[in-house]
Formats: sequence, structure tokens, C-alpha cells
Amino acid sequence: MTLYRQFRDEMMAGGATEEKPDQPGGGTRTAWVSGVVILGLLVWLGFSNPWSLLLVAGLLVSIFLHEVGHFVTAGWAGMKRTQFFMGFGPRLWSFKRDGVEYGVRALPLGAFVRIVGMNNLDPVEPGDESLAYTSKPYRWRMLVITAGSIMHFIIAIVLLVFVYTVGGRFQATGETVVTGVAASSPAAAAGLRDGDVIKSVDDVVVIEPADLRNYVRSQSAGDTVTVVWTSDGVEKSADITLAAVDSGSAPGSDDSVQPGFLGVGTDNFAREQLSVPSALGYVGGDLADSVWATFEGIGTVANPFNQWEQLTNEDADPTKRPTTVVGITMVAGDIGESFGFYAVMEVLASVNVFVGIFNLLPLLPFDGGHAAIATYERVRSRRGRAYRADVEKMWPLTVAAVTLLLFLTFTGLYLDITRPF
Repeated sequence: MTLYRQFRDEMMAGGATEEKPDQPGGGTRTAWVSGVVILGLLVWLGFSNPWSLLLVAGLLVSIFLHEVGHFVTAGWAGMKRTQFFMGFGPRLWSFKRDGVEYGVRALPLGAFVRIVGMNNLDPVEPGDESLAYTSKPYRWRMLVITAGSIMHFIIAIVLLVFVYTVGGRFQATGETVVTGVAASSPAAAAGLRDGDVIKSVDDVVVIEPADLRNYVRSQSAGDTVTVVWTSDGVEKSADITLAAVDSGSAPGSDDSVQPGFLGVGTDNFAREQLSVPSALGYVGGDLADSVWATFEGIGTVANPFNQWEQLTNEDADPTKRPTTVVGITMVAGDIGESFGFYAVMEVLASVNVFVGIFNLLPLLPFDGGHAAIATYERVRSRRGRAYRADVEKMWPLTVAAVTLLLFLTFTGLYLDITRPF
């Protein structure tokens, strides 16, 4: 089989089509060298930024569960499964059990489950006709081919419910909390500290930071305001003389015409633990927002004019550019250092939503392409006569989709390296 023919068949079948003889053994020397290099990169990543490694580990688990979805549902449907591999490329290690080869390949760029008879370009051995993917009813084919994306959505739901109930959902609290106090400022002199909750200023109720900020700025340096706050549940009050904005010094005659300066940083967002029913309610809305953002993002990054702008303009909006695992892990590392474990889990949930939707695009080699073919065959079929599409006619469109995907990947990788977030 030529390399071209092998590539075409694997794209159309959704995985490697060659079978390994029933004998134990590891991979080639090249495969093991590749595996050692990948392992070394993961170890380096763990030492350089453990939060980035945590995201990568989460992505690998998500990819594994994606394929578990395909594998399990194919078993329910009575389809023949011959391979379950993590990674692509040459084999590192594998074993056979009950006719299925399980193993690991050298390049951790995904995973695949091999199901026989995915289409007319995927030949079925004599005796296996009733076990082929295409021999099963439409409802079973749709369940099997969408099971991977369904698994991503389940992962996202589980992650968000876990974060919201254990770590808390990051949301408006209805309170203005002190997050920082400037040294030698009026606030510091009055005894305000991180974690205090400001209740009012001159009888003006403070609900959000803007209430405090706007009122203080409406005053002049040298004015005295009465601030009420709670510290560790104890209510406190003080008359505080505002300083000048530019110097932070004690007010004087020259400062009286300048806006007042209190010297506190505040926020009204924090993590609040939710009950499971409440968390599920919020998860539904948050996932809907994430799904909408994913559709917008796909439309933006696939726009060739946007790609040209990103490659040629260093000031282009970074939120509109394609990215890769390299960029995502860098962002997750920064988020982890600033906001901790639960924030990284939220990033992982968002990535799962994106992958789940992206994988349903109605183009081969995505799962959505197989779903589109199954739906087209269902529409064209008549009672007693099943229609089977000639997927070879879709090969030019598949080449275009793969080419675009590779272009986006290399563009994203180039930008991630040369212009990191």
C-alpha cells in the first residue's frame, strides 16, 4: 500500500487500518526514541510550571475518555473493534485481548478506536459483515460516532460541578472586599487590611467597588469621610482624611483641589461554594455561554483575513488568533500561578467544550463528518434498500479540511512561540 493510499484510508476510517500480528513485543527503536523525547518534555514541563503539566495531564485523560466513549458504545451496538490506541505514529507498546489491540503510540497528538467497516473505503473481512459500523441502524451509528463529543460535555459538566461545589464559583458577592492597601495611605493608617468588607462611606451604602471609587473621587484631598467596614466579622468605623491622588502624602493646602485618595484596592468577585442543585443550574448557563463563544471563535479563527492580520500585525487582537496546546498550557500556567487549582480546572472544562463542538464539524476526518455521512445515507435510504455513500467523492473536501487544520495549527504554533499570550 502506498503512503498516499494509507493516509487516505486512515483519514476516512478514523484511525490506523493496519493490524499487528498476534505476538508480544514493543515498538521500533525510532518509536522508543520519540517516546523518550515526549516523556522528557513532560518532565521538563512539570519542573518549569506544574500548572501547565496539570492541564496537559487533564487533556490526556479527556482524550482517553473520548475514545472510551466510542469504544463502549460500539460494544453496545455490536460493532467489531480491533484497536484502542493513545497517540499516533509508530507503536511504542501494545497487547491484544479478546481480538482488540490496546496500546500506546509515539506521538501524543490524540487517540483512536478502530471500528471495522466505517465506509465503502474500509473493507470488511468475510464473516464480519454483520459487525461492521455501516451494517448497524442509524441510531446506533449516531450514538457511537457522537459518543466522543458527548464524553467531552460530560467531563466539562463534572469538572464545573466539582469546582463550584468544592472550590466555589467565581461570581459577584454583593460585597466590596479589600484586596490591597497602599503603604502609608489613609486607609493603612485607619487600620484597613486585606479581606475587610467595606459597608459604607459617609452613609452611602457600598455594594460594589465602583460605589466606593466614585464617591471618593468626588471628594477632594483633605476632605474627611466616614468609612464603615467589617474585619473578621467585627464592624469598625473611622473618620479618614483623604490624601492627594498623585503623592499619597498628608493633605495640605496645595492638595485641596485634587481628587481624594483613600488607598485601597477592592473587588466584589470571589469564589462562593454552591450546593449541587445550585451548581448544576449555573453550569447550564455557563456551558451555554461557552458553547456560543466556541462557535464565534471557530468562525473567527477560520477567517483567512483574520489569519493574515494575525501573522502580519503584531498589534492584532490576540483573543482572535488560533492557538495550540502550547499556547493553552502557557495560559493555564499563568492562570494557575495567579488563581490556583480550581481556575485551571475551569480552563480544562472550557477546552473540553471547544473540542467537543469542534469535533462535530460535518467534515471528515472529524467525527461530525461520519455523522453527516450517516445522516445523508439515512435520508437517501428507502425501505428494504439501504443507501451507502461513496466517501471517495468526499476526499477532495477532506484534503481541504485537513489542509486548513494544518494551516491553523502551524499558524497558532508560530504565534504561540513568537508572540506568547
